[in-house]
Amino acid sequence: MTRVFARTLSRKKIMSNDGKLIGTLKNIRVDFDSGQVVEMLIHPDQTFDTANYDMEDDKILKISFEAVKDIKDYIVVDRFAARR
Repeated sequence: MTRVFARTLSRKKIMSNDGKLIGTLKNIRVDFDSGQVVEMLIHPDQTFDTANYDMEDDKILKISFEAVKDIKDYIVVDRFAARR
C-alpha cells in the first residue's frame, strides 16, 4: 500500500470492497511505540447495518486498519475482515 499523510484522510468516505458505503472517517488510533495505525473510528452511514461490528459508545464504528485494502478517493475495506 502507498504511503498517505494522515491529514489527507480527514473526512474520507469508507466503502466496503463490495461497494457499500460504511461511513465517514472520524479519527484514527495509532500505536505510538510502533508507529502503526491500529484502527479507524468511523461515523457510520445511516443505511449501514452496524450489527456484528465493534462499536464505541454505540455511535462510533471501530474497524481494524488491517481491513484496509486501498486508499484513494475512498478508503476501501474488506467488510468481512472488519467484523469483530
